[in-house]
Amino acid sequence: MKTYQGSCHCGRIRFEVDADIDHVRSCDCSVCQRRGALNHRVAKDSLRLLVPWSDLTLYQWGSRTAKDYFCPVCGILPFRRPSDPTAQELREGVEPFDGWAVNARCLEGLDLDAIPVKKIYGSRIEHDV
Repeated sequence: MKTYQGSCHCGRIRFEVDADIDHVRSCDCSVCQRRGALNHRVAKDSLRLLVPWSDLTLYQWGSRTAKDYFCPVCGILPFRRPSDPTAQELREGVEPFDGWAVNARCLEGLDLDAIPVKKIYGSRIEHDV
């Protein structure tokens, strides 16, 4: 397990995370496709925010179960709480995840070219209404 230092572009949002980064996820949903983040999931207690939560801005949409935290100054999203599984996903055996998805692009000293990318097809999820 390694401790990484992370931040947004302007440095206002700083955090550290304990992780063994053996892959990152690239999602094709409408938000992630535009954002371009490469996420790695970690346990809830593996992320430590080094600034007050009030320094972050929260964005939610759809089911409003995902929580996307970003810097209100530079607009970078360093981490998020993934959404709860939809009814379809639960039927398919997707387990709820109570942790963080950290944007690996915001971590210092990480060679992204050396890490495998797992494709996630969020665009194919049928959302509950």
